Amino acid sequence: MTIRVLIADDQEMVRAGFRMIIDSQPEMTVVGDAADGVRAVELARELRPDVCLFDIRMPRMDGLEATRLLAGPGVPDPLRIVIVTTFDMDEYVYGALRGGAAGFLLKDSGPALLVEAVRAAADGAALISPSITVRLLQRLATPPAVPRTPRESPTDRELDVVRLVARGRTNEEIAAELFVSPSTVKTHLGSVQRKLAARNRVEVAAWAWESGLAGR
Repeated sequence: MTIRVLIADDQEMVRAGFRMIIDSQPEMTVVGDAADGVRAVELARELRPDVCLFDIRMPRMDGLEATRLLAGPGVPDPLRIVIVTTFDMDEYVYGALRGGAAGFLLKDSGPALLVEAVRAAADGAALISPSITVRLLQRLATPPAVPRTPRESPTDRELDVVRLVARGRTNEEIAAELFVSPSTVKTHLGSVQRKLAARNRVEVAAWAWESGLAGR
């Protein structure tokens, strides 16, 4: 199954570079590109790609607002968006992830990580640049004023999965550690997302750190 990708960046050379990387993968293809946020939203709604790669600073509409419109709270059938940017400021990272992004990469992360992020997003997972992961988790370890309350309490096994998700484990690694199949891990994770009303893996990890569960 081909992963269809949309690229949005105001620099033509960046779009061309990303296109070359994505199209070099046998199971991926670029279906469109945009030089500004407004056009990115239009193309995303028209083409319904499997994964979108959005820069933050773009003309007419930035990548964070475009992400909120396509994947934010209340959006039916949200798209999977990975922010790829030069800037790793905390407000950008949090704005992207809270706005529904399925990943956050720095442009200097390299082609291999970019491809991995696209695959993760297409699979319903998420990837964050290693260079900002530790700082992000340290911030998330401080509980918010109003923590998220689950609609229904996760089971003990689901909490085991959540703890490992919060520590950055992949589904395969979680499966090996808990002696279950990757499909069972996906089932548990899907159940947790429903109970938390979380849209993606990142929000599940955020809840684990906010609630103190990740450190237990």
